[in-house]
Amino acid sequence: MTLKLILKHPNDQLLKVSEPLSDEDIKSDSTQRLIDDMLLTMNTEKGIGLAAPQVGVHKRLFVLDLGDGPIVLINPKIISRSTRMIETTEGCLSIPGVWGVVARHKSVKLKAKNRKGEPIRVKASGLFSVVCQHENDHLDGILFIDRADRILEGEEMLEGAEAII
Repeated sequence: MTLKLILKHPNDQLLKVSEPLSDEDIKSDSTQRLIDDMLLTMNTEKGIGLAAPQVGVHKRLFVLDLGDGPIVLINPKIISRSTRMIETTEGCLSIPGVWGVVARHKSVKLKAKNRKGEPIRVKASGLFSVVCQHENDHLDGILFIDRADRILEGEEMLEGAEAII
């Protein structure tokens, strides 16, 4: 496994829309290595989520781990969103030292494929929902600072911080 370089804002590569992976691509050695490398990178950098565009690969893939083991979502598509919103404090490995208050859907349902290429459905709520929305935004070239109601500074940053996504 190889530690990947995380692209940092304002790198224009972070604003590109990612392409879906074919079933053949998903099962390829290069994609499987990428997944392992992304998990290593996310854990080493103490993040809880990482999208492929953050390491310069414009494919619709992200990984996350909220402490219950890694989850890999390939070609994720949000198929429903709750009407209830929650406000959270988000950070990002691609925008170090910056935190923002972002309104996200309290829960979402996604369809995706796992690392074996099998179709899966995911119901996410709370922090899990926030991370899925944050990482899915990366696949569309959207950063949390584009959605933030406000950017936090100084002591305020430390008070409400949930995690670096």
